[in-house]
Amino acid sequence: MKKKRPVLQDVADRIGITKMTVSRYLRNPDQVSAALRDKIAAALDELGYIPNRAPDMLSNATSRAIGVLLPSLTNQVFADVLRGIETVTDAAGYQTLLGHFGYSPEKEELQLRSLLGWNIDGLILTERTHTAASLRMIETAGIPVIEMMDSVSPCLDMAVGFDNVEAARQMTRAILDKGHRHPVYLGARLDERTLLKEQGYRQAMHDAGLEPMTVMMEAASSFSAGAMLMCEAQKRYPQVDSLFCTNDDLAVGALFECQRQGLKVPEQMAIAGFHGHDIAQAINPPLATVQTPRERMGQEAARLLLARIAGEAVSDKPVDIGFTISAGGSI
Repeated sequence: MKKKRPVLQDVADRIGITKMTVSRYLRNPDQVSAALRDKIAAALDELGYIPNRAPDMLSNATSRAIGVLLPSLTNQVFADVLRGIETVTDAAGYQTLLGHFGYSPEKEELQLRSLLGWNIDGLILTERTHTAASLRMIETAGIPVIEMMDSVSPCLDMAVGFDNVEAARQMTRAILDKGHRHPVYLGARLDERTLLKEQGYRQAMHDAGLEPMTVMMEAASSFSAGAMLMCEAQKRYPQVDSLFCTNDDLAVGALFECQRQGLKVPEQMAIAGFHGHDIAQAINPPLATVQTPRERMGQEAARLLLARIAGEAVSDKPVDIGFTISAGGSI
């Protein structure tokens, strides 16, 4: 059951002003005094107020829509996840309303406010870190929520994903087992999962009595970023003989850079990626990578969410859909 959401009158009562003044502020904050602006903003935040974009007569009905918040629209990982979600929601007659937030918790908060305003019946999230205001709005909405991409981190309600730390630890171990002694971890974005994978890499290195070496950047990953990070790794760590990349984009870029430099893969530079994109198998040699069942993860997330919306008993224990280490020909 959706909770009764705070209305304009609740906000007005909290401050002791008229509902019209709050409405005026929401249309254009400059129409009220600076002192009042701060008070109204604080009250909206404290109450977890969500603007209602759907007609009033629909506000208590089900919308037959779910909200999906994705950090990236260009990353194939999330395109695959979305495809999985929509195979389930389409079949059940549910619409997906999509928001993109570019890995920013603040932008996620804005997108969340907008999505919840349409009285969606459930919510699929892809990150675990949310602003305090986002958490209040989610609680106010009182709808089922599922978080994807990780099966270990604490979740708000339900979760489906895999163990990022263990996947990275196993891939690093696979590189070391092939005889490479100086693998460098390449990371981009510095999002939660990149840092979890770094943790797994460090664990494997420490277990082997080796010194972890990382090259990270805040910018988005790409093929060209992979080439650039590899060159940086060579500068910082001249002994580097292998690379473990946070995703296949970086790994493929590094492999192209090896070809440019005339380095043999894996003899002179071993390379591993993460996620198992189509290109990983199309290049020569095929890329070693962690295969993650992204489409299945999207399907499972949507299935669990719709079951909870329908009032079925669903376990709140995170669902681990696992991963597979594929050695390819690059390590």
